[in-house]
Amino acid sequence: MDAAAEELDIVIAGGGISGLATALALHRKGIRSVVMERSEALRATGAGIAILTNGWRALEELGVASKLRQTALLVQGIGEARCLKRSDLIKALAEDLPPGTIRFGCQILSIKLDDLSYFPILQLSNGKLVRSKILIGCDGANSVVADFLGLKPTKVFPLCAVRGYANYPHGHGFSTDLVRLRKGNVMSGRVPIDNNLAFWFVVQRLYPRDSKAFKDPELIKELCLESIKDFPRERIELIKNCDLNSLSLTTLRYRAPWEILLGRFRNGCVTVAGDAMHVMGPFLGQGGSAGIEDAVVLARCLSQKMNSVGQLASNASEDHILWQQIGEAMDQYVKERRMRLVWMSTQTYLTGKLLGTSSMFVKLCILMVLVLVLPSPLYHTRYHCGRL
Repeated sequence: MDAAAEELDIVIAGGGISGLATALALHRKGIRSVVMERSEALRATGAGIAILTNGWRALEELGVASKLRQTALLVQGIGEARCLKRSDLIKALAEDLPPGTIRFGCQILSIKLDDLSYFPILQLSNGKLVRSKILIGCDGANSVVADFLGLKPTKVFPLCAVRGYANYPHGHGFSTDLVRLRKGNVMSGRVPIDNNLAFWFVVQRLYPRDSKAFKDPELIKELCLESIKDFPRERIELIKNCDLNSLSLTTLRYRAPWEILLGRFRNGCVTVAGDAMHVMGPFLGQGGSAGIEDAVVLARCLSQKMNSVGQLASNASEDHILWQQIGEAMDQYVKERRMRLVWMSTQTYLTGKLLGTSSMFVKLCILMVLVLVLPSPLYHTRYHCGRL
């Protein structure tokens, strides 16, 4: 090992929802961690994010549910569901972390295992080396940590999603429901965040990768309006009134259900969570909640093997025992999460294929599978990740 390497107990790659939730879950258990975020500030792109009943259960365990409930209206008809501003969720998670937990401008370029201890050694973009006892990859769909684990690259649906806010200073007057409309291969949704702000999305066929639409908010809006020109006037006006600064256009990526079923999500003291583990289409509104569930389960499994941070401060003779304890904890985490994620990824995978195909025969087959295999449309919201 390089003598100049900084020694840390737990490194979390990525300061998004999953990374911050994992750091907070560990903090609640008295375990220190460092979040390495490549950006220079907290990232809150993506406009709104749905948190369903299962997600609120996980946020309760993290101790931030009460203050977040005050920021958004309760959506009717699907248990406890709210659409949060992504920035509110990020802020709530970050505010409860100890000072110095998040390091900005830190990008992990490569990972290798120490020849003697088998603990991970991280090469950062600033030239520094970090030796950690635990590495948790929460670095998204294009995860460096997932690459290290040998997971296959994520795949792309032939679809993209446009998301944004519409602000109504005098009140929007919308019902507190999630209203989704679908025509052909275009799906549009609208849900209020509060009495003045509404979140909307449009899922449609994917634009070419070199399209200027990915960078130009005005063009995003124009193309979006073109794709929903046959939708009701209220939906068209919603997008016409959107806040251009809130607009985002993203390709929809996924990890196939069979890859989640068979994937190797742990190597030594390295594992993944959130989109790095199970990126899925937005069709269930579970991407954020699933990552928060990961955080609770992973922190619980690790804390059961080590009651305090002192147990990570080993000497060379104890490294093997510590390595084994951490591995057992991570294996338990993967075991607890795997089938939950397989079922959710199966439903989002089939829904994505349903929207992406023009074949009526394929559509009929997918609908039959969805009806026959999945117990109920909202089964995924009834899950409880357990106590922290």
